[in-house]
Amino acid sequence: MASGVALSAEARETVRIGYQKSSTLMTLLKTQGTLEQALGKDNIDVTWHEFPSGLPLLEALNVGNVDISADVADTVPIFAQAARARLTYFAQESASPTAQAIVVRNDSAIHQLSDLKGKKIAVTKAAGTHYLLIAALNKADLSFSDIQPAYLSPADGRAALENDKVDAWVTWEPFLSSVQRQLPTRLLTDGVGLASYKRYYLSSTPYAQAHPEVLKRVYQQLQQAGAWIKGHPRDAAQVLGPLWGNLDVETVEAANAHRSYQVEPVKADQLGEQQKIADAFFKAGLLPNAVDARDVDIWTP
Repeated sequence: MASGVALSAEARETVRIGYQKSSTLMTLLKTQGTLEQALGKDNIDVTWHEFPSGLPLLEALNVGNVDISADVADTVPIFAQAARARLTYFAQESASPTAQAIVVRNDSAIHQLSDLKGKKIAVTKAAGTHYLLIAALNKADLSFSDIQPAYLSPADGRAALENDKVDAWVTWEPFLSSVQRQLPTRLLTDGVGLASYKRYYLSSTPYAQAHPEVLKRVYQQLQQAGAWIKGHPRDAAQVLGPLWGNLDVETVEAANAHRSYQVEPVKADQLGEQQKIADAFFKAGLLPNAVDARDVDIWTP
């Protein structure tokens, strides 16, 4: 009997999951212990690793420090591809264009996109909002060189806007609803018609090839978590509020209303906007080389 127990212990594996504070569905699974229960049946343990933003998360994925990445904005895999990373898409959240926006202070002289010319704008490098800013500038016949980008984290971006250190801030949920409810701001534009804002889940390609059954379990749990949030918005807000810096329930509900949380497969023929993102960043001189957005590995359930 003892030798059987030892053999069972040796057979256990561990999946390392990287996530950000904005990784809503993974955060929910982590908090509720749902993934540990689902994977524990197959003798698989879970460890969690938090990252400040999507780019360092995918860098860690590429070098093998984590096995699975929680959702990152659509722009982040493009930067990873430009760095020659070989990563596998295994799920996506459908479009949420109102979950990111450009905001200005109420007393700002900026009232239309063309007013951004020459202005200092806070944005997080490689985030989905980075592309929203490029797309908004293009709509106003401006280029990225027409503005002064201030590459800041969400917390620093908000502080810069609040303290009049920048003229505008491009941000995403839950930071967007938080600043709208707590500070006198105006929404200059959201992503509607500019950037659809999909969020992608990725794995290192070697892990995806070796553990498709783990990806299947994670995919199923993500789908269930997304459906639960949409079906129980108040309960979800009560769980997530403390995890998002003690945000009040109403703010969390407002933020979640802007996210689709609809988890679905990734299909190569639906990566057209990814190519637009890649081309826009390359044209703006923000990528070292052109990227073929469809030159990726895709796992499908």
